[in-house]
Amino acid sequence: MMNISAVAFLLAEIICILQKMQNDLCEMINDVWFMDKITATVKKITTHTLRQMKAAGEKISMLTAYDYTMARLLDEAGVDVLLVGDSAANVMAGYETTLPITLDQMIYHAASVVRGVKRSLVIVDLPFGSYQEDARQALHSAVRIMKETGAHGIKLEGGEPVIEAVRRIVTSGIPVMGHLGLTPQSIYQFGTYAVRAAEEQEANRLLRDAHLLEEAGCFALVLEKIPAQLARKVTEELSIPVIGIGAGRYVDGQVLVVHDMLGMNESFKPRFLRQYARLQSIIQEAVRHYVADVKAEQFPDESEQY
Repeated sequence: MMNISAVAFLLAEIICILQKMQNDLCEMINDVWFMDKITATVKKITTHTLRQMKAAGEKISMLTAYDYTMARLLDEAGVDVLLVGDSAANVMAGYETTLPITLDQMIYHAASVVRGVKRSLVIVDLPFGSYQEDARQALHSAVRIMKETGAHGIKLEGGEPVIEAVRRIVTSGIPVMGHLGLTPQSIYQFGTYAVRAAEEQEANRLLRDAHLLEEAGCFALVLEKIPAQLARKVTEELSIPVIGIGAGRYVDGQVLVVHDMLGMNESFKPRFLRQYARLQSIIQEAVRHYVADVKAEQFPDESEQY
């Protein structure tokens, strides 16, 4: 039989264990509460937020995203707007233009992005052929995107010819972002990726189209590859946010293709692009190192196996 001192020692040990379990449980509860509180205080970006930012003179940051992992990283880094661009046709699928990507493929990419986002506003491009026929087709495509992805709005290219489609979509409660200037879906009509609206006639038409898009209900407008002073004039005349890509510094915000901004294709260096990283060389060097380790039987080592 155990003596009294042994029993007392055992009871003391049990009490210590129970106290530690209680402390650990309290810590877990506090951590969960704290994370819930943090999540609850994350201020989601909305179309209203963007209007407030323009009014306050705060610039809007926007990048493309096409998958869950990248969307999560960009969202956590504080990007205001994530654009699921039809540029996925170029950077994800390797097509020469944006034209081949389908509505189903855009929905797949958009749904992946939305799952990675807690704060950013997610806007999805209507791909070529999904809205040009008429306003009814445009609405059908927009509704599919909203219902099947959980995105917060859509973007489409063009001015006066798409005004009826914009009105139809906006009237149905779906936020629409416009896109003027260089519109990649019309590249075969343009025949070049040169700066648009450099001449007075085209510049006047672009300015008129910008006003028409605002009047039709667009919550924001993208201007691509146009003279900076024209972009400035559009930005000053419109009450909605204007976001530029290759449109100078006087707009309300900037957008870039994330693969370009991260330097994942070092051969693509247009004038408007600033590369904030050189991931092409970093990735290739890492892969070369991995291949060498595998060939030399240095990976995995003893600590990397079960």
